Amino acid sequence: MSTLPLIDRQEAIDLVAEQRWADLRPLLARWPEPEIADLLAELTPAEQVVVFRLLPRFLSSDVFAHLEGDEQNDLLSQLNSEETRQLLANLSPDDRTQLFEELPGQATQKLLNLLSPEDLREARQLLGYPEESVGRLMTPDYVAVRPEWMIGYALEHIRARGRDSETVNIIYVTDAQWRFVDAVELRRFILHPPHETVSQIVDDNYVVLSAFDDREKAVQALRRYDLPALPVIDSQGVMIGIVTFDDLLDVADEEATEDFHKGAAVAPLKTSYPDAKIYELVKKRAPWLVTLIFVNIFSGAAIAAFEDTIAAVVALVFFLPLLIGSSGNAGAQAATLMVRALAMGEVQLRDWGRLFSKELFVSGLLGLSMAIVVCALALVRVSPEVAMVVALTMFVVVIVGSLIGTLMPFVLSRFGFDPATASGPLITSLADIAGVLIYFSLATWLLGLL
Repeated sequence: MSTLPLIDRQEAIDLVAEQRWADLRPLLARWPEPEIADLLAELTPAEQVVVFRLLPRFLSSDVFAHLEGDEQNDLLSQLNSEETRQLLANLSPDDRTQLFEELPGQATQKLLNLLSPEDLREARQLLGYPEESVGRLMTPDYVAVRPEWMIGYALEHIRARGRDSETVNIIYVTDAQWRFVDAVELRRFILHPPHETVSQIVDDNYVVLSAFDDREKAVQALRRYDLPALPVIDSQGVMIGIVTFDDLLDVADEEATEDFHKGAAVAPLKTSYPDAKIYELVKKRAPWLVTLIFVNIFSGAAIAAFEDTIAAVVALVFFLPLLIGSSGNAGAQAATLMVRALAMGEVQLRDWGRLFSKELFVSGLLGLSMAIVVCALALVRVSPEVAMVVALTMFVVVIVGSLIGTLMPFVLSRFGFDPATASGPLITSLADIAGVLIYFSLATWLLGLL
């Protein structure tokens, strides 16, 4: 939601409509970059490019980085080669890499040809790392000092090089071969005497990432250690860049959105829902829905197998939706808790036994309480024998559904799949099948005995 006063925003829109570009320029100069990006998204392509050209060069690249992928592509198509070259040169390396990732290969190659030799080497290096890796997120723009330097000299170096760095809150210490030594807060440089050496203030208390680590690991490390940036090293221990909290916040949002989509049995969207094409939405949702049709066939087959029991006691059908729905709900609850815990790094695969035992106890208490409620309801409509079957079934299916929801994410993780694939609809369908089999098996056995 916009934080600008409505009058300023409306004034800007009116100035664009009246093509009063000279009056618009000083107004935009007072706006934060995200607000300018939001304004551009509301304009026509022709208006976008004119307003974008009004922005100072140092501001335009920051505004461009706040645009969505499709909006960036549309704007680039309106700029000439020189404007595109200047824009790419002023983008930070990590934002430039993200832009290249989202473009078709031919468009990416065209933009790579516009880069300077130094930027081109940098871009190709970052694009050479695997997708979803820390190497794609990092920026090589950081400040490093040597252990043997005096603190006074190190501060002079920080002042000289800090303008080109992504952040100067953390200063990195490397040896002459650029091997990582330590990460030191800037305030420690300021608070210690200038004649001391950098080696006297290092404490060997640091967290590092490999360029080949998954970006989710970077998010977990940032959250765990509460740092503004994390150093990235190669296989030889050489420091090759940093990842900052703003980039990792974007990753956290993307991963959370992806897990939400998978949890609803939707293949993750590459764009926001309003921007997604109808064909893309159908393509992302249809495969899971079709798959679940075949899964649910087993529920029908299970019901058909107990045709004689149903014919003998028709009242059993009345409680079927209630029982299998409760089983599916319990399973979806357990799966949601496990998927989130795995995604947050709170549990590991080796914890499955302990969590299984815990969920067995929890689901037993839940099943018992639900069995008492459903037994009271059943006694109003049916005989005590059927009420007993319904109550016992409720107790068992809640436990079984919960255990399916608990174990499925671990099983998927064990075989290299994303645990978020243990979606609500999938767990519910499996719990439904189990619920039907348990219900009519118990009914056939108990009512036959009674």
